[in-house]
Amino acid sequence: MKILGIESSCDETAAAVVEDGQKILSNVVATQIPFHEVYNGVVPEIASRKHAEWILPVVRQALKEADLCLADIDAVAATNRPGLMGSLLVGLTFGKTLAWASGKPFIAVNHMLGHLYAAHLVQQIDYPYLGLLVSGGHTIICKVLNFDELEILGTTIDDSVGEAFDKVAKFYGLGYPGGVIIDKLAKNGSPEAAHFPVPKIDKGEHRYDVSFSGLKTAVIHQRDMFWNDSYEKTAENMCAAFQETACRTITSRLFRAVEDTGISTVVAGGGVAANSRLRALLAEKKELNCIFPPLKLCGDNGAMIAGVAYHFLKRGDRSGWNTTASARIPQFKRGLKR
Repeated sequence: MKILGIESSCDETAAAVVEDGQKILSNVVATQIPFHEVYNGVVPEIASRKHAEWILPVVRQALKEADLCLADIDAVAATNRPGLMGSLLVGLTFGKTLAWASGKPFIAVNHMLGHLYAAHLVQQIDYPYLGLLVSGGHTIICKVLNFDELEILGTTIDDSVGEAFDKVAKFYGLGYPGGVIIDKLAKNGSPEAAHFPVPKIDKGEHRYDVSFSGLKTAVIHQRDMFWNDSYEKTAENMCAAFQETACRTITSRLFRAVEDTGISTVVAGGGVAANSRLRALLAEKKELNCIFPPLKLCGDNGAMIAGVAYHFLKRGDRSGWNTTASARIPQFKRGLKR
């Protein structure tokens, strides 16, 4: 079965054709970075307008690169949650309309399931495993029982790790996207240049939860308080120290989940899964089977949406024409109880 997958949850207009949930026939991603970098972050209005402008040519390009026409497609899939509401609605509406007009089944996909599935596009992975979802909007540790069955163990109580990267980069004028730039600068800095605080929310129901608001504040407003005076106050050193703390915050909770569940396979997904330091920290744990998607599949893409949709379609599931978009999924983010 050949599935056309459409992804427009944030600032990437993407479409892909995937056969039988694994063989990528095409994967087209039109990036909006040049339109947002002047603002050092995504502007939702610009993002939705660019999606509306680009989605038809991107879908046409995906079909062309797969050497297929619409008649060859067995189903159309599109992201419907979570993400920027305006962006989601463009891709979702286009996908539903295309499916309806061509008489194809339509599948709405949670794009976080897509990020988890990205690694499945390049290798076979057995369930269950621990999932690590790290992106601009989410930081989630979960037990993955099936392609659409997650048991959320831990998440962020405030900012996501990707959001923290972007906000630190914006404050210091490093550029956009922040995560990529900080990772690059950190390679020429020392993680010992500053010892930023790690949040203490590791008890009871928050045993696997993370927090990045305090770390972000410390790096932006209290940097000198945590600085090691043996090191020069360069952007490279600051990025290395910040990145080290952020990544170790994540891995400390993840390793706790590994110990508690006894599950030794970890599958990562999301834009921050491309971070070189996070990958290195997980690679150090030789007793774990840590699986990352290729860098080109870490960010938002249509292939991961088509891959998930194949399994829904194979099971006999369809999405109704009244399916709508949702900006958030409540269990993916929670706050501390007061």
